[in-house]
Amino acid sequence: MTAHSATSASTPGAVPSSWPTSVDRTLPLRERKKLRTRRALAEAALTLFSEKGFDAVTLDELVDAVEVSKRTFFRNYASKEQVALAAQNELLDAYVIVVAREELHGPVFPALRDALTLAIRRMDDDWEDRFLRTRRLIYHTPALIDYSVVESMRVQRRLVQELEAKLGIDRHEDVRLRLVGEFAISAWRCGTKNWLADQRGTGRRDRGGRAALIASVEEAFDAIPGTVAMSAPAP
Repeated sequence: MTAHSATSASTPGAVPSSWPTSVDRTLPLRERKKLRTRRALAEAALTLFSEKGFDAVTLDELVDAVEVSKRTFFRNYASKEQVALAAQNELLDAYVIVVAREELHGPVFPALRDALTLAIRRMDDDWEDRFLRTRRLIYHTPALIDYSVVESMRVQRRLVQELEAKLGIDRHEDVRLRLVGEFAISAWRCGTKNWLADQRGTGRRDRGGRAALIASVEEAFDAIPGTVAMSAPAP
């Protein structure tokens, strides 16, 4: 797969130019202002939620911090939960964009692995810090744990839809297509959890940044065939 920048988002409330997430100065002024407002809301939300707790921060407090209206907030995010997970969703939206824009040849799992690692590489320089802060927030907020699961299911559904079109397979008739989506998102989850453990100094690898996350995700994807073939010892 080769890299392409996205020119439009594929989900309601997503950044019109969501990959990479930095504000492109070649965009029209109005579009740049929208992107800056969106990023300001996400940063303010992450800071306030981390300091005070997700449930303790009201929407009024959040919009006041950025000096925008509730109407402006809802033009950018559907809920407090969505803005809280902005960093995570930026990557997963970018993942779907890569899969949608690239031609697919050969085995599917390696292609999906490469699409995800490409999306990770192309995120903003500050994305890792925002993502780590987001994951810490999720860990301490049961409502966000549930919401994160729902969001991952949304991304899984979008991946399956893209693969259905590319492979010419009906997801309603061929169970493999849905399983591919399940495995892809599971590999992301497992790889991320291992990487997060390493950030806390409890994992088996040295603590690392983006390269370590990519390695952990690749390891999870590459373990899929062996996982399917796993068997118990003979009696």
